[in-house]
Amino acid sequence: MTLLAAEGLVKRFGGVLAAKDVTFALDPGEMLAIIGPNGAGKSTTFNMVGGQLKPDAGRVTLAGADITGVPPRAVCRLGVGRTFQVAQTFLSFSVLGNVQMALIAHHGQTRRLLADAAALHRDDALALLDRVGMAAQAARPIGELAYGDVKRVELAIALAAAPRLLLMDEPTAGMAPAERTALMALVAGIARTERIGVLFTEHDMDAVFAHADRILVLVRGEIIARGTPAEVRADPEVQRVYLGHSGTRAAARAQRAHG
Repeated sequence: MTLLAAEGLVKRFGGVLAAKDVTFALDPGEMLAIIGPNGAGKSTTFNMVGGQLKPDAGRVTLAGADITGVPPRAVCRLGVGRTFQVAQTFLSFSVLGNVQMALIAHHGQTRRLLADAAALHRDDALALLDRVGMAAQAARPIGELAYGDVKRVELAIALAAAPRLLLMDEPTAGMAPAERTALMALVAGIARTERIGVLFTEHDMDAVFAHADRILVLVRGEIIARGTPAEVRADPEVQRVYLGHSGTRAAARAQRAHG
């Protein structure tokens, strides 16, 4: 069964057509990347799926249910997690405390006294941190972590909502190359093992070609190409308007890495 479907999404900002007939589908356990030059409509499309923007036309469905224009918090309650280009964490909290707060919010317990918070969902929070390789640093203040580790904690926070769908906006932004590789390998492993669909935007072509199952290429609000990494790599229009030589090298490296 299709997990996520976008059908004919259109969005205008004044006289600018930011998204034109954007249509795609995503299955459980699949990694789908949206790429394109700056101003291509990636964020607009992403935000229409996540509920931050209401499309002018078209619809979004999650497991067959229409979620078009549903506010982000309600979308989250339906089984959609999200990470952001700049990690969203509580810097004054510990690593464990950040994940506990996400679990408290997920269970609708935010009105509990703050004194109770340290005892709530501790074991579940530790289990989530273990999934992302951060259990050993649970007691550390998050403000002391390297940025790559902060992004792992943010992933654990997103997983606290037990999502069917994970939206990741520029997940490797600000990270060193080795950190990018490790994070995307972690996400891909979780997605495929737990059958979580992942829709992500990304500028790092190494990350895209190494881990995406399929790719959508947006230019000026329109999808100009779609398919597997190999199909997108071979598309002459994609080469002309976006990938160029750097994208070709990234695709080639990904192909060598996967045999």
